Amino acid sequence: MAESRRVAVIGAGTSGLVTARELQREGHRVVVFEKSNQLGGLWVYNPRVETDLLSLDPNREIIYSSLYKSLRTNLPRQLMSFSDYSFDCAENVNRLNFPGHEEVLKFLNEFAKDFGINELIRFNTEVVRVAPVEFGGNRWVVESKSEELSSEEVFDSVVICNGHYTVPRVANIPVIGDGPSGLDICLEIATVAKQVHLSTRSSEIEFPKLDNYENLWNHSKIDYVDESGEVTFLDGSSIHADIILHCTGYKYDFPFLETNGIVSVDDKGRVVGPLYKHVFPPKLSPCLSFVGIPYQGVVFLMFELQAKWIAQVLSGKVFLSEEEMLADVEDHSRQLEEAGTPKRHTHRLHPQMEYMDWIAAQMGIPSVDAGLKEMYWSIYRCAGEVGYANYRDLWVFDNLAKLSL
Repeated sequence: MAESRRVAVIGAGTSGLVTARELQREGHRVVVFEKSNQLGGLWVYNPRVETDLLSLDPNREIIYSSLYKSLRTNLPRQLMSFSDYSFDCAENVNRLNFPGHEEVLKFLNEFAKDFGINELIRFNTEVVRVAPVEFGGNRWVVESKSEELSSEEVFDSVVICNGHYTVPRVANIPVIGDGPSGLDICLEIATVAKQVHLSTRSSEIEFPKLDNYENLWNHSKIDYVDESGEVTFLDGSSIHADIILHCTGYKYDFPFLETNGIVSVDDKGRVVGPLYKHVFPPKLSPCLSFVGIPYQGVVFLMFELQAKWIAQVLSGKVFLSEEEMLADVEDHSRQLEEAGTPKRHTHRLHPQMEYMDWIAAQMGIPSVDAGLKEMYWSIYRCAGEVGYANYRDLWVFDNLAKLSL
């Protein structure tokens, strides 16, 4: 008979919602803690900005939203769905091939409603401490705060799903950012700004000289900036900037987690470890786990598979070996080092499909659909050929027949 545990899920964003569903499906008793007044996490747009624009003041009012108003998904709706719940299942959606954040939030609200997740969520409740229970037999204490009231509860297991797009990683000037969001924002700003200059790690990114983007330039890393706003690049060129916009990503951050150093975040907030397959800390599994640590790829489906795996491990259907997990963590680190992969890319999965197929195999369920894999790789190829600036529209045009089926 499968074991039923009392499980705390921290966060009601995408990863927290699908984790709650999979845990409940396995017969576990679930409580979801959400600090805000609504579900959706990253996908909840808030037009307000923090008074400290670089988020350096620890006493600032924190705005838990990293969206810009015009944000669209990097992947088409087919790859933003769960295995048994697609965007077409949700009501009142716009049916855009690359949905905007409003449509994604509607999708998540419909998902939570259809699977009864809302009843599991404690809104306006912030988790302030998660720690092992002393002499508690691998159980965990969760301390939370809601409207000035604090409470402590003991859980058999804790799954951390708090995301990693809240605490910004501010550049020490040399790198300003050339990821998908940085490029999207550059192109949008170029429609209203006199000049837009993009500083990147690599000079390989080029923008087509379309009429709309004659005011957009690509540069190497920044060498230094003086007080007048003069920006000098490593190639010796310089420009005057009125505004410097950091598009340099975010840090992993778990300020509530106490593990006596067993789990830590290092390398400037870019690496969480040690984690077995980015999910289980070997010495604390299976009672502590993480969903959503890896980035890039088909993340909604990855969240679902990680959640299913955790749920089945907790119910005793899948077994974990501490010795094997520790060996795998060491092997993964060695492979990254031998390949010359920077430590900051520890959680970047490429190719991600192999990772998801591996998790599916642990549970004896089918691997990722071949059609979805081909769709993902076609987008990857398209972005590589034409750049992030134009890949969405060109990919839709090239795949119109398939999308209309």
